[in-house]
Amino acid sequence: MIGRQGTAACLAALVYATPAWASGVEHVVDDSAVETPGTCHVENWATLYRGGAGVAVTGPACTRARWPNLEIGGYASHGWDGRMQETQIALSPKWNVRDEKRGLGIALHATAALDAGRGRLAAASLVAPFTIPAGRLRFNVNIGADWTRSAGYQAFAGAQVETTLCNTLTAMAEVFAHDSGPAGQQVGLRWTPGGGRMDVDVAYGRYLDGVAPHGVSLGLTVRR
Repeated sequence: MIGRQGTAACLAALVYATPAWASGVEHVVDDSAVETPGTCHVENWATLYRGGAGVAVTGPACTRARWPNLEIGGYASHGWDGRMQETQIALSPKWNVRDEKRGLGIALHATAALDAGRGRLAAASLVAPFTIPAGRLRFNVNIGADWTRSAGYQAFAGAQVETTLCNTLTAMAEVFAHDSGPAGQQVGLRWTPGGGRMDVDVAYGRYLDGVAPHGVSLGLTVRR
């Protein structure tokens, strides 16, 4: 049986793991791109795990036309595991250092999440996403570190490949890992109707939070 302290640690990991590096809704590995200057979006997604655990997230972000390399965003997340619940509110700015149109995209993505129930810092991260475009393929690599109140400091690394199947459909596969615990994997599809004003995502992953062996995610992003 998992004790209360162990349950809290697992729940904190569940709530924090995915929003920290969101390359669009439930993706864990980030890309170097920011939202189109002058555009805002709201990402909404949920991941469900076996045993009744899950996490639901909503995250707005905008890139102003006068600051075309800076995406200012954040999210609110709520996680549950049958015994405990936790809500986090986070700020998550992203700076595009080098545009991927130059052959290699580079960015810096920082996140700081507050435990809304206890009023204290719950997690933080700093990740450098790299993007290499290659025709219908797009490769993303992440190197960084994060801190959670339950696990302390850990290094993070991940890799992702995206492929354009047609004008409105993209497939994704990614792997990622921390210093300890099993490596995570995820595959997914993204449908983008309406000329890019909306994304609909579905994905299946293993060890998304480093604890649960299976997870299914659904997401919706709306831009304006």
